[in-house]
Amino acid sequence: MNTNPADVLVLAQGGGAVTAITDFLAAWPDMWPSLWLGTQDTIYMVLWATVFSVLFGLPLGVLLVATDKGGLIPAPAVRAVLGAIVNIGRSLPFIVLMVAVLSLTRFLVGTTLGPTAAIVPLSIGAIPFFARLVETSLREVDRGVVEAAHAMGTRKLTIVGKVMLPEAMPGLIAGLVMTVVTLISYSAMAGAIGGGGLGDLAIREGYQRFNDHYLWATVILLIVIVQVAQSVGDLLVRRLSRS
Repeated sequence: MNTNPADVLVLAQGGGAVTAITDFLAAWPDMWPSLWLGTQDTIYMVLWATVFSVLFGLPLGVLLVATDKGGLIPAPAVRAVLGAIVNIGRSLPFIVLMVAVLSLTRFLVGTTLGPTAAIVPLSIGAIPFFARLVETSLREVDRGVVEAAHAMGTRKLTIVGKVMLPEAMPGLIAGLVMTVVTLISYSAMAGAIGGGGLGDLAIREGYQRFNDHYLWATVILLIVIVQVAQSVGDLLVRRLSRS
């Protein structure tokens, strides 16, 4: 019986893949305690960085729109300064930003290592990103609605809180989801300088110790976290769009 060498190679490769998957599943129970801790640290970093991104990025985005020409409080000089700050924040690669703010991180939290320290560069990187998304969402609000509220003598702050933000809510939620997904990828990069989380686990256990099982596991968990965040966000956007 003649055997095709190509068929033998395919079978060998298939058997190798099955063996790799079997070994990975067998190693999962031993890896899970570290993976669970890394997942908790990642969620902790992303959650708090998201909170700070909203607290600072939302008003910054509102100011970018309000101070623009034709806005509620036109101030071209202020708009130019704010725009420059946002542009600078968005132009820096995150890995460079993490190193650049090490001194600030140490001043604020007393250390540059761990998930709490990573929240500082994560927030600084995400605030200008979210601010631009807020600006884009607010610009999509029907100007006629805003002008009508203004003509009725409504206070400018009330127009923002009662008209502009509610009208832009689906876009704001979509922007927030995009920010969360970006923060998840940033948190993985934070592991490069000891930021903790799944990224740190992938580098220490996976890359430095040549353990592919940890690399696969961290990738899988990061994908799961992103999919959950995206699915929840999409559900909220659909419900708000129908309301």
